[in-house]
Amino acid sequence: MNIFVAGLSYQINDADLKELFEEYGAVSSAKIITDRDSGRSKGFGFVEMEDEDGQKAIEELNDAEFDGRTLAVSVARPRTERPQGGGGGGYNRGGGNRSRDRY
Repeated sequence: MNIFVAGLSYQINDADLKELFEEYGAVSSAKIITDRDSGRSKGFGFVEMEDEDGQKAIEELNDAEFDGRTLAVSVARPRTERPQGGGGGGYNRGGGNRSRDRY
């Protein structure tokens, strides 16, 4: 089971996250998501556990306080593919000067 964990303190690392969830069962992986440019935590992460242990962890840790912050813990949704490439860039694909259409 892939578990989404939000509301994490920015000082929490992968090992801290794994330790928190190991209280409920074996953890396959624990990963804090970081900013690509700065390397700083984004305040959320993912934990992989067996389904039964994961469900218990979700029930116990959702809305619990950890390191001074309230956690939001749920089953992770499947990742959706995002389009590759630019995002706009300001290129105007039409409009503007309509005088050429008058004649």
